[in-house]
Amino acid sequence: MAPGFTLLNLLVGLLLALYCWRGAVEPPVDLLDGVDVAVYAPEAPKPVRAAFVVLVRNSELPGMKRAMRQIEDRFNARFNYPYVFLNDVPFTDEFMAETAAMTRANVSFGTIPHEHWSYPSWINQTRARESRQRLHAQGVFYALSESYRHMCRFNSGFFFRHPLVQDLDYYWRIEPDVEYSCDINYDPFLYMHRQGIKYGYTIALHEYPETIPTLWATVKDFIAQQPAFVRHAVGMRWLSADAGVTYNGCHFWSNFEIGALSFFRSPEYLAYFDYLDRAGGFFYERWGDAPVHSIAAALLLQKHELHWFEDIGYFHNPWLNCPQAAEARMRCHCDPKKSAVHHYWASCTREWVDLPGANVSASAAVDPAHRS
Repeated sequence: MAPGFTLLNLLVGLLLALYCWRGAVEPPVDLLDGVDVAVYAPEAPKPVRAAFVVLVRNSELPGMKRAMRQIEDRFNARFNYPYVFLNDVPFTDEFMAETAAMTRANVSFGTIPHEHWSYPSWINQTRARESRQRLHAQGVFYALSESYRHMCRFNSGFFFRHPLVQDLDYYWRIEPDVEYSCDINYDPFLYMHRQGIKYGYTIALHEYPETIPTLWATVKDFIAQQPAFVRHAVGMRWLSADAGVTYNGCHFWSNFEIGALSFFRSPEYLAYFDYLDRAGGFFYERWGDAPVHSIAAALLLQKHELHWFEDIGYFHNPWLNCPQAAEARMRCHCDPKKSAVHHYWASCTREWVDLPGANVSASAAVDPAHRS
C-alpha cells in the first residue's frame, strides 16, 4: 500500500473521530444575564411575567409603529416581551394587523371598561366643565380636554386592574412617537426583579403648578388619616423643601416607567388613589398620573426600590435622557450634552440622585460642568 494512501486514511480517520467526539458533547447553552436565551423566544415563558403596556388611540397608529420600531431595534427583537394595547374604544383591524406586524412577540388588544373611562357618580360635571374653561383661560395645556383627564385617572388607578394585565408582575409603559437612542443589552425586567426594584424612570421634572393646585393639600389630608403612608423622611425631602408644607412639583415623568404591579395593587396605594379620586381633582383640576405615581413612590417605597435608568437613552418631546458615561457613546446616538439632567426644569432627577441611598446606574455620574 502506498505511503500517501496510508497517510490519507489516517487523516480521514482522525477527522471522523473528531467529528463524532464533538457530536457527542453537549453543545454549550447560550446565556444572557445568566439565563438560557431560549426563554426569550417569542412563544416561550419569560423569566419575568412582564409586558409593554400601551394606552393608545387608533389614530395614533403611525406614531405607535415608530415607537415599536425603536424599542424592537434597541431591545425587544432579542427579548420578545409581549405587548398589551389598551384603548377606550375597540381597536380597528388596521391597527391590530399593522402593530402585530412590527414584532415577533405576542400582542394582545383590550378595550377599557366604561367605568374606568367615564365620570364617576360623585363628580359634578357642570363644575368640571366650568373648571376646564377657567384653566383654558389660564393657558394650561390640555385644559379643555376631557379625554386627557380620563387618561390620567385611568393611568393613576385602573391600568393595573385591566384583565389583560392581571397575570403580569411588571410592566413597561410605551407611548407613540417616543425614541430609544441606546442599545439595551440586558433585561430591565429581570434586573428589577433580582434587585427588588419596584419603580424605574428616566427623567424627573417639575409639574406645572396650575394643573394641581389642591393635590398636595389632598395628599396631606390623606396622610393625616393614614400616617403610616410616609415610610421614610427622605422621600418627603425630595417632594418638599419645607418639610411637607408645600409640594415642589417633583415627579417622575411617567410616559416612561417600568414598574412592579404589586406596588400599584398594594392596599396602601389603592387607599391613596381612592382618596384622591373621591376628591375630584382629576376632573376639577388636571391632576396627572405622573405626580400621583411619584408622590406614592417617594413616600411608600424604600430608596433601593426606586431606580434611575440613566443608561437607557429615551426621548419624549421635548425631553431627552442620554447616558453621560463615555462607554455609552459606543451604543448610543444621542448627545449627552442635551440630556434633560443638565436643565433646571429636570433638576428633580439630580435631586433624587443626591438623596442618601439613591439607587442609580453605575454610569450615572453627571458632570457639573454640563449643568445649566
